[in-house]
Amino acid sequence: MNTLRHETDARIPVTVLTGFLGAGKTTLLNRILTEQHGERIAVIENEFGKESVDSTLLIAEEEEQIVEVNNGCICCTVRGDLVRILNRLYENLRTNQLNFTRVIIETTGLADPAPVAQTFFIEEDIAKRYFLDGVVTVVDAIHASEQLDAFHEAQEQVGFADRILVSKTDQIDTIRVDELTRRLRRMNARAPITAVDLRRSEIPQIVDIKGFSLSDILEIEPGFLEPESHEHDESIKSIAYRTFDAFDGVALRDHLHQLVAQYGTDMMRYKAIVAVDGLESRLIIQGVHMVMNADLGSNWALDKPRESRFVFIGQNLPVPSIERMLEQCATVDKLANEQA
Repeated sequence: MNTLRHETDARIPVTVLTGFLGAGKTTLLNRILTEQHGERIAVIENEFGKESVDSTLLIAEEEEQIVEVNNGCICCTVRGDLVRILNRLYENLRTNQLNFTRVIIETTGLADPAPVAQTFFIEEDIAKRYFLDGVVTVVDAIHASEQLDAFHEAQEQVGFADRILVSKTDQIDTIRVDELTRRLRRMNARAPITAVDLRRSEIPQIVDIKGFSLSDILEIEPGFLEPESHEHDESIKSIAYRTFDAFDGVALRDHLHQLVAQYGTDMMRYKAIVAVDGLESRLIIQGVHMVMNADLGSNWALDKPRESRFVFIGQNLPVPSIERMLEQCATVDKLANEQA
């Protein structure tokens, strides 16, 4: 028998996985999807911009279903899509077109979790079919202090959490970790706070925590069940860039370092899957402000064109400069033409 299932509720458990830009939500979700836990998981993946990079990075087995919700934040402009997707998933489960035991919703890093949580109480069909098991918030130990100072969404993500997972604690000193932990505890006294290595996290850390209490939330936010309008800072924009050009690896590295050095403080999150000339595997680039990492991913499929995707999220970003920089890094030959 699967010990992770709720025995007293026939509804489908839902976990809302949230956290500010670059905290490591997708890394954690990838770990969960590849763990041998016996669960069949439907994932709803939300991206702030039109282009999806995170869903491409997810490693899904046959028993998992991944649904993308792009071009908006799931807490506001595409919330109606969330309701429709949940209802469609349920109907597909009922008619045996899909088979899943739980749902994980990974929100964009700019999401306020309150409207997402509201969905499971004010939407009648959703409330009959699903229950909110918990809100799990991933906090980036390196950048959390600045993010909590500057962004209401980061504060809401911590305040609504039923469990707080602090990532990247190995990259800062223990004094800063302790200071951050005390601050998180002042903001949310009821949620357990755990320092984690996201690549080694296990599914019990985020599911079946039975943590979401409506009465507790109503004490924190009495107007929780009332309709609300959520707006984002209009200076925050998403830049998407797609191309079938192959990239010169050295030129791309140098230009990205220049870009980070000049605009890194405004680059809240950036990520890419890149086809590098002469490299059979994908180049995966991820960064938060001044911290950028690059790793090799899986090999490109031989029967499909290699399409590079870049997403930059930040404040007052120089769109023409970024696009011009990427164009300068492209090689002359297009991979799509080579494979034609």
